[in-house]
Amino acid sequence: MDLTPLRTSRDYRLVFIGGSISGFGSFITYVTIPFQVAAITDDPLMVGLLGVCELVPLLVMAFVGGALADYLDRRRLVRGGEFALAALTGVLLVNALSDKPHLWLLYVVAALTASVDGLQRPALEAMVPRLVRPEELPATMSLQAFSAQIAQVGGPAIAGLLISAVDLAWVYAFDLLTFTASLLCLTLVRAVPPPPDADRPSIRAVVTGLRYARSRPELLGTYLVDINAMFFGMPQALYPFLATQLGGPRVLGLLYAAPAVGSMLATLSSRWTARVHRHGLMVVIAAALWGVGIVGVGLSHWLWLTLLCLAFAGAADMISGIFRSIIWSQTIPDHLRGRLAGIEMLSYTTGPLLGQLRSGLMARTRLGVGGSIWVGGVLCVVGTAALAVALPRFLRYDGQNGMAVKKAADEAWVAAARPAPSAS
Repeated sequence: MDLTPLRTSRDYRLVFIGGSISGFGSFITYVTIPFQVAAITDDPLMVGLLGVCELVPLLVMAFVGGALADYLDRRRLVRGGEFALAALTGVLLVNALSDKPHLWLLYVVAALTASVDGLQRPALEAMVPRLVRPEELPATMSLQAFSAQIAQVGGPAIAGLLISAVDLAWVYAFDLLTFTASLLCLTLVRAVPPPPDADRPSIRAVVTGLRYARSRPELLGTYLVDINAMFFGMPQALYPFLATQLGGPRVLGLLYAAPAVGSMLATLSSRWTARVHRHGLMVVIAAALWGVGIVGVGLSHWLWLTLLCLAFAGAADMISGIFRSIIWSQTIPDHLRGRLAGIEMLSYTTGPLLGQLRSGLMARTRLGVGGSIWVGGVLCVVGTAALAVALPRFLRYDGQNGMAVKKAADEAWVAAARPAPSAS
């Protein structure tokens, strides 16, 4: 991996460290909430409904968060989001300490967490490119992915052990403790003010971002290909039930961690991505390979093969994510970065959230858990192929032209914002 951004940027180094530690604890909770719902209800659809509770507020708040990220200090927005997420984890802790935990409260916290995430994440994704030099963006995107993978590997694995060994209240308490690291690091990061003449948050500002995204085939391609892959090929709502078939609660953490192991291996060997310029083509290939891995998960009856297929799928998803992030960072002007980050967030979160509902519904049919997974994988491959045919400009996108597009857009924005010369 190219570690240059960590050496050259103090502020990015702080964001990386704080985010890695906080993300570790957050993924423990990410595993624990579905497990708790499954333990209370024993119904895959009820677990899948968590995705619906998260999706509805996210659809609204991602646009709001994107508009705010283009108008306010982005670091302040990110830090405020961390405070709110820590408070919600405290609610989960109190609920777990009660004699009979409330099921409805788990859905409420899931919805509120998605709302805060919608406000915070666009600001974080718009802030990071400001902390490094433009030529360091590919390396930065790989490091951001690696930070998430540390959390995705360690968090679920530890969660499985904790869930099987201690009361759930202790699991939530561990997550609450990790927020102290991120809050300390974000406090030390210097302010990241909005661009000059930033658009005031409004419906018009949101529509401006939507129109820009719609006008760019390479952006539409990244959104649609990922939504398709995650909607059909994201079976996480079935992990608690798949774990029961393959070995019990201790296996649950391994199922969540396996894709991240594959992602980490892909990231650790990601230096080659800087030499590839057909970014759209790579996104399509990687999304199709994700579907192939999910087909293997659904057809497997052995734990080792299931984990291997999940790791393969995770590696493919990471390759797709790296190239999607490069396209976004290279081509989007800074004055639209927050609003487009909100749209990006919807693209990579709505698919998994709706995919949880799809997999839960299909699992209640005669297909069962395994059938719901492998059929979804097949549909993912078919849908990816159809989108590749429907979006030829995305398929031909060459990253060598991306920086030129962004430079031209930035110059046009500066020219439009410059005051007209005096008539005198």
